Amino acid sequence: MSRKQTYRDGLRAEAISVFLLRLKGYRILARRYKTPVGEIDIIARRGCVLAFIEVKSRATLAEALSCLTPAMQGRIINAARHFIAAYPDYGDYDMRFDLMALGRGFTVRHLDNAWQTHT
Repeated sequence: MSRKQTYRDGLRAEAISVFLLRLKGYRILARRYKTPVGEIDIIARRGCVLAFIEVKSRATLAEALSCLTPAMQGRIINAARHFIAAYPDYGDYDMRFDLMALGRGFTVRHLDNAWQTHT
């Protein structure tokens, strides 16, 4: 698969994820939030919960669920810290890290609190 196709597939997976999150009552605060330390695919809030969401799309749902490495998690955690520093009004929100996994055939799984920070 070409880089261009992979990029388009990622955008499509993120658009599907945003749609599903909105159906669940989330308000999307940012998409593709870039920082010097990493990127967060989607930042959303529902009530007093702030979710930093990584979107993974693979051929199968199982592959999508298993491809998030500890290094990726660390970059997302650091990017989330950057977001909170830039937007301190969200500092009192409960924060969590979610994974939206998509496989072919419109199989989707949203894992709330997919991983924890260790600090």
